[in-house]
Amino acid sequence: MCYPLLDSEFLNVFPEGFEYVAPYADEAGDALRFEFGLRCWCTGHDEECPFAEQLLRFRGEGCVIVVRGADDHDFGSGVERGFRALLHRMEEGVVHYPDACTGEEVAGSDGTCEGAKVVPGQAESYDKTTNDDGTVTYTFHLRDGIKWSDGKDVTAGDFEYSWKRLVSPDTAADYNYMLDCVVNANEIMAGEKDPSELAVKAVDDKTFEVTLTTDLPYFEELCAFPAMMPVRQDIIEANGDQWTFDPSTYISNGPYKLTEWTHNSQIVMAKDENYYDYANLGPDTLTFKLMDDANAMLSGFKSGELDYIQEAPQAELPNLIASGDMKIVDYLGTYYVCFQTQKAPFDNPKVREAFTLAVDRNYIVEKVTQSGQVEAGAYVPSGISDAEEGSDFRKVGGDYYDPTKDAYEANCEKARQLLAEAGYPNGEGFPVVEYLYNTNDAHKAVAEALQNMWEQELGVTVTLNNQEWNAFLQTRKDGDFSIARNGWISDYNDPVSFLDMWVTGGGNNDAHYANPDYDNLIAQAKAESDPAARMKLLHQAEDILVGQDYVVDPLYFYTQKYMLRDGIEGMYYCPLGYFFFGYCTQAQ
Repeated sequence: MCYPLLDSEFLNVFPEGFEYVAPYADEAGDALRFEFGLRCWCTGHDEECPFAEQLLRFRGEGCVIVVRGADDHDFGSGVERGFRALLHRMEEGVVHYPDACTGEEVAGSDGTCEGAKVVPGQAESYDKTTNDDGTVTYTFHLRDGIKWSDGKDVTAGDFEYSWKRLVSPDTAADYNYMLDCVVNANEIMAGEKDPSELAVKAVDDKTFEVTLTTDLPYFEELCAFPAMMPVRQDIIEANGDQWTFDPSTYISNGPYKLTEWTHNSQIVMAKDENYYDYANLGPDTLTFKLMDDANAMLSGFKSGELDYIQEAPQAELPNLIASGDMKIVDYLGTYYVCFQTQKAPFDNPKVREAFTLAVDRNYIVEKVTQSGQVEAGAYVPSGISDAEEGSDFRKVGGDYYDPTKDAYEANCEKARQLLAEAGYPNGEGFPVVEYLYNTNDAHKAVAEALQNMWEQELGVTVTLNNQEWNAFLQTRKDGDFSIARNGWISDYNDPVSFLDMWVTGGGNNDAHYANPDYDNLIAQAKAESDPAARMKLLHQAEDILVGQDYVVDPLYFYTQKYMLRDGIEGMYYCPLGYFFFGYCTQAQ
């Protein structure tokens, strides 16, 4: 199977966004091969990229994946969406998203994919025990015969090493906070305790034990996240931060293994003969093509060179969607703007609220993105569960402003009043500010629309600055901006995936936001075991983040688009943005 990836994003890291190509047999009729087009264009796991955002969730928001942390290729320290997509094929945690599961057709897929959910992976089973002190212990029982791609046994010790490495201050992982639910994790990350004191241990080679501070409703999903997948201590110690750069040192434990990485060209994976379910895998190889041109991707798909893509030229989208060739499915994510809250003029909440209200979201989704996105009236998207079974966090919480077309004029009037209250009547005296975004035609179109809205409605001057992916990530992370494009795809179905990133000093807190009241609410929510009380605290936290401090300016809730070659069967998807192809077949 072959996927297209963006050249520019893939120079030093795996692609951020990924798009696929269709399966076909070679001339000899031997190996069934699937080819995909991947394209990097998201902003991280914080975005919608086919590889970073979407193979984003490969380990990212769509299909291309970017890994961040001490090592941009090290999923044991940090992971962006696109790289996740790759990792879900080469790596496997104690639990995983399989390629066959629910048997339910994904809404909007027109029968091209079914739903996937978390089930046991490297662990054959696990037990959950509530302790007398309120802590909760998970005991994972590893499968017999599980091995690394070089034939060595996978042991519980590999998981213990990897999880302790993730929270170690020496690793400096952006995603270390995802393990703050484990006993002693917060103290270790703060430098108050040694990583050896993390409450995870290999009881023996087949038993991995984890103790949480309290019951966590999304812990199983968390265990399927790439940052929690195991890495080999001997490989890392021998090769340092270069271990993922070469197939000879990229030792993995998933269904596929890395066999080729031709920089600026392609990544090839082959079925791993050591994988416990090898006999049932589909394509002999998965090929990820590095591509940076949406026109070339669509052309490759139409010619039969590619089997699956997630991107197409913006002008082509309406017709492709209307014809049914481009499928649109649910995607748990939000495209938003973040402000640098520590620098004037956006250190003033009134200014941030004014810029938020002056955005015509209806125009953006109807005239700019045109892919079924839904205008956002809040930050946490629709589809995230609330306390009661079947309830939706967004429906319970409601909107913080009316994002509809009919309310836009009133929103703009209030925005001008707020700007005047902040000392800038009609925009007078307001400094020239810059909007930062990563180079991509779709992001450019949104940026130009925002620029026009802010200048027209607020009387301010906004310049645009686009940067290549890696430079953009660093600039935004360093806080060297006024306004920046951003996005986030949920790592698991819980509002805390969107909210805990904004605590003071958080690795993904690009706004450099700091509010002790907010931090306290997140801490309380993470310690609360009662579902209703916990959700109440999270709603209060969002009330502060968006309703009071206007740290982020949500534009729309994502949808996932893709095109799949006719005749390909056995693709699976979950709304976290993961597509699974390991058991695909080509209908004859």
